Amino acid sequence: MLIFVLRRLGVMALTALVLTFVVFYLTNLQPNLEKLARSEGSVRMTEESVKVWLAENGFAKPVVYRYGEWLGVVPGWTHTDEKGTTRGRCIPQGSDPAEAATYCGVLQGNWGFSTVFKNPVLDEVAGKLGATGWLMMWVMIVMVPTSLIIGIIAGMREGSRTDRVLSTFSIASTATPEYVSGVILVALLASPMTGLSPLLNEWGVIGSKTLFQGSATSAMDDITFWNFFLPVMTIALYGIGYIARMTRASMTEVMTQQYIRTARLKGVRFRDVVIRHALRNALIAPFTVIMLQFPWLLNGVVVAESLFNYKGFGWTLVTAAGNNDIDMLLGCSVVAVIVVLVTQLISDIGYVFLNPRIRLS
Repeated sequence: MLIFVLRRLGVMALTALVLTFVVFYLTNLQPNLEKLARSEGSVRMTEESVKVWLAENGFAKPVVYRYGEWLGVVPGWTHTDEKGTTRGRCIPQGSDPAEAATYCGVLQGNWGFSTVFKNPVLDEVAGKLGATGWLMMWVMIVMVPTSLIIGIIAGMREGSRTDRVLSTFSIASTATPEYVSGVILVALLASPMTGLSPLLNEWGVIGSKTLFQGSATSAMDDITFWNFFLPVMTIALYGIGYIARMTRASMTEVMTQQYIRTARLKGVRFRDVVIRHALRNALIAPFTVIMLQFPWLLNGVVVAESLFNYKGFGWTLVTAAGNNDIDMLLGCSVVAVIVVLVTQLISDIGYVFLNPRIRLS
C-alpha cells in the first residue's frame, strides 16, 4: 500500500506540473497579455507602449522561464526604473529590495496578486473556497444518502412499479441542467408572483412574500435554511439522479449473483441479505462516482453560484475569466487540479476497504 501511494503521489506531482503549465501557457497568450497591459496601464496605449509595459512587469521573458518564476523554482523578475527604484515579483511595494527573497512562487506561498479583487490570490482563493466548501458539504449531505437510498430500493425491486417511479425520477433529475432546475425552484418557491409563495402567504402560512430567498448573498455572512435551501437543492438534484442510477445498476447486478441466491435459499431474511451481503459489494461503483462529485462540485457550482449570487469559488472563477485576471485563474486551476488528483487517490485506496478481494499491484 505504501509503495502504491508513493508511486501515485509521484504521478500526481507530474500530472499537476503538466496541467498547470498548460493553463499557464493558455492564460499567458499574447492577446491576453496585451489586454492585461491596457487594463492595468491605459486603454489608449500604443503597441510600443504595451511592449514596454510587458517588459517592465516581467512578461517579456519566455513562457517556460515565467512558468518557473510563477512556480517558484526560478528567481523572480526585477526592474529598476530611471529613478533607481527597484521592484519585482519578490519585492512588495514599499519594501527594501535587499531584504527580498530570491524565489517567490506558488511553492513559497506567493500565488500572485489579483487585478480584479485587489488582494493576494492565495487569500482570496482561500476565502472563496471556504464559502464553496460549506455549499459542497451540504450538497453532499443531501445528495449522497438520498441517492443511495433511491438506488438501493430501486435495485432491490427491479422491474417493479417502485423501480419504474424511482428510475423515472433519477433520469429526469439527471437530464435537467442546473440552470433549468434552479430557475424552476426559484419560480416555485422564491417568487412573490408565481408558485407556492403567493398561496402560502394568502393562507397565512408564511408572513413574508416568499417561502425561500431567491438570493444566497446573505449566506456569505450567515447560513440559514431559508437562504441556502435553493442553491443546495439545485446542485443536489442533478447529482442525485446520476448516483442513484449507478447504485441501482450495481445493486441489480449484485442481487443476481450466486452467493445472494444461496443466502436466500438458506432462509436468510431478505433485509439481512441486502445489508450484510449485497450492499457492500454494490457500493464499489457508486463510491467512485461519489468521489468524482467533489471535483465536479468544485467547478460545477459555477451555474448555481452565479444564479443565486453566492460569491464562492465558481463565482470567483467566472469573474476572473471575464476580467482577464491571470493570477486568479492560475490560482483557481491549482486548487482544481489538487482536488481532482486527491479525490482520485482516495477513490483508489477506498476500493481495498470496500472489497478485500481487490489488491493493489
